[in-house]
Amino acid sequence: MKRFFIVSAFLFFSAVAFTQEKKVSTQQQVWAGYFNQSRFSKRWGFWIDLHLRTKDDFFNGFSQSLVRGGLTYYLNDLTKITVGDAYIWHYPADNHKNVTQTEHRPWQQIQWHTNYPRVKTMQWLRLEERFRRKILNDSTLGDGNNFNFRVRYNFLLQVPLTKAKIKAGDFSFILNNEIHINFGKEIVYNTFDQNRFFVGFAYHVNGHDNLQFGYMNLFQQQASGSSYRSLHVARVFFFHNMDWRSEK
Repeated sequence: MKRFFIVSAFLFFSAVAFTQEKKVSTQQQVWAGYFNQSRFSKRWGFWIDLHLRTKDDFFNGFSQSLVRGGLTYYLNDLTKITVGDAYIWHYPADNHKNVTQTEHRPWQQIQWHTNYPRVKTMQWLRLEERFRRKILNDSTLGDGNNFNFRVRYNFLLQVPLTKAKIKAGDFSFILNNEIHINFGKEIVYNTFDQNRFFVGFAYHVNGHDNLQFGYMNLFQQQASGSSYRSLHVARVFFFHNMDWRSEK
C-alpha cells in the first residue's frame, strides 16, 4: 500500500508538472457508470458495466458510451477471472466531426481483493484487444479496423470512515489509480496510453452495494506522441453486487 501511494503520487504530480511544461489540451467531463458483478454458483458468475461520458464543459454533449459484459470464474471468494466483450461508441470528435466511430473490444481479466482490519483493496490486471473502425475523413468511416492490444492495471484502496462494520448509510474514503499501456504493431509513439487518478468517497447503500463519487484526472498521450490531453472529470459510479447462490 505504501508503494501504491508513492507511485500514485508520483504519476499525479508528474502529470501536473508536465502540463505546466508542455501545451496540453484540457477538458471537463462527467462520467457516469453502472457495474454489476453477480454470482450464481460457487464457481460462476457474470460481469456487466455500462458507461456514459460527456464531451466538454461537463455537460456539452457526449463523448462516449460503452457496454461491457463477461463470464466470471471464481477461483475463491476473493479472486476471480473474467472473459468478455465490449462495444464502444466514440461520438463525433475533432478527427471525425460528423460521424460516430465504433469499437469492438474483447477483454480478459484477473481481479483480486484483500481485506485488512481497517482497509480493503481491490486490484485487477486486464488485457484488451481493440478493434476501432477506421476513419476516412470528417464525415466518413473507412473500411476495416485499426487494432492494438492494451494492458490495464487498476488499484483501489477503500478506508471506512466509521469504526464499526460497514452498514447502510456509512461512507468510505476511496483512492484509485489505473494505468493503461498500449502495444502492437500499429503502436508507434504512444506505448503509454493514459493514467487515471481518482479520489473520492463511497456511500454504502448496504453491506455490498455502494455509490462512488469524486474527482478523477485522466492524463493521456495521443497517437501522434507529441500531443496530450488532461481531463478533469466528475465521476459517479454505482457498484451493484448480487449473490444468487441457493446455499446463500
